[in-house]
Amino acid sequence: MFYRFVAVLTTLLAIYVYRSGRAVFYHVLTVPNLPEGYFAGGDYRDHCVVIKDEKDDRLNHCEHIIFWDHLDEEDHVINRFILLSCDPGRREWNTVMGPMNDPDPFGDLWIYSSETGSLSPVALTNYPEGHDFHPIGIDVYPSKAGAPSNLFLVNQARENSTIEQFVLDPAQPTVATHVRTLTSSYFVAPNSIALTSPTSFYLTNEHLMTYRLPRPFGSILSTIETIGGPPLTWIAHITVLPDGSIKHKFAALGIAFANGVALSRDGLHLAVASSSLAKVHFYRRDPSTNDLTPDRDVIVPFGADNVMYGDDDTLLVAGHPHFPSFVAVVENKPGAKAPSWAVSIRPIAASEDGGSEGQKISRSKKAGYDSRAPLSASVIAPASSTDEVETIFQSDGSVYGAASTGLIDSRTGIFYLTGLYEDGVLVCYPGPRNV
Repeated sequence: MFYRFVAVLTTLLAIYVYRSGRAVFYHVLTVPNLPEGYFAGGDYRDHCVVIKDEKDDRLNHCEHIIFWDHLDEEDHVINRFILLSCDPGRREWNTVMGPMNDPDPFGDLWIYSSETGSLSPVALTNYPEGHDFHPIGIDVYPSKAGAPSNLFLVNQARENSTIEQFVLDPAQPTVATHVRTLTSSYFVAPNSIALTSPTSFYLTNEHLMTYRLPRPFGSILSTIETIGGPPLTWIAHITVLPDGSIKHKFAALGIAFANGVALSRDGLHLAVASSSLAKVHFYRRDPSTNDLTPDRDVIVPFGADNVMYGDDDTLLVAGHPHFPSFVAVVENKPGAKAPSWAVSIRPIAASEDGGSEGQKISRSKKAGYDSRAPLSASVIAPASSTDEVETIFQSDGSVYGAASTGLIDSRTGIFYLTGLYEDGVLVCYPGPRNV
């Protein structure tokens, strides 16, 4: 009996080391030697600036950043705004990392125009009295020919996490009108949204054992799930019916800490961040059924938080290179700073370099990919046989920390980065700025 127990324990340990050993070694046990700051487009001191709310100091602790595109009749972008979900009270209320002390202060939505540089909070109208507002993952459908857009967001309310639906009108872009609150027993720990139509979306559930469990089980079990990386979380597809009820469908199961999710521009591919395993899972999507088929995995050099597709379907991934440093910031320890890292993931063209797949990857591994960054991703993550990974921004937390979402506007070349526990939003321009 003893030997059988040892054999089972050894097998389980071997499986754990195989699945999670690399992530634990590099992102829990090893402090990365990151620079003060690095931007792929040039010296960060000349190209990057942190935009803040100078009036009320509320553009803080922002989780998600997305484009709100205004299209003409031919689906050409004629105007583009940036929407942000922020929560200045995150240090006192965070249902993912804790603590859960004070849910009363409201979070905020913000809208920013890169063309005019205008930054404004978004006023919530028709919002239910007494209902908390702590937004994390958000997505908005494009406005076509001046029509209103549906906006959906995950709300970490005090009793349970919900999905809030709003309408944004291009005629009043700084006002969001509340439509309904969606609740479901399936919403265990909803995190990120990727719209598939004006009334349907993919939704990640990032933990099975959450901070909402009775103390001390919530904090202990949630942390074990975060670091241990068991495949307990999932992606669902949600359809909102005309009467406000929902149709729920499991789209992908067995993911370790399913965090950010994003749909490609053509709607044929879905990417999801696995924070615990420091990976991005790619799926092929059937638009007629919303069924997902596993395609490939790409390892990144940090715990991936959110993912966003660009106009050319290059994927931007941002996240946390060192979990203990991130936890120290969450716990508000004096002098603590959380490193940031953001990379792009671009599929390798089949004909690139005129060589076979094996020859290309062999050369990539020999030379070392991501060679421009002060700390190359190749030091931490093995080369992908399918995708090119390149660092866009990295920092030891001195310049900008706790990166959560990265975004690049291909029209302007501007790079945006939010920080889960940072003040303001990092904006890096393709040309030097006098800042």
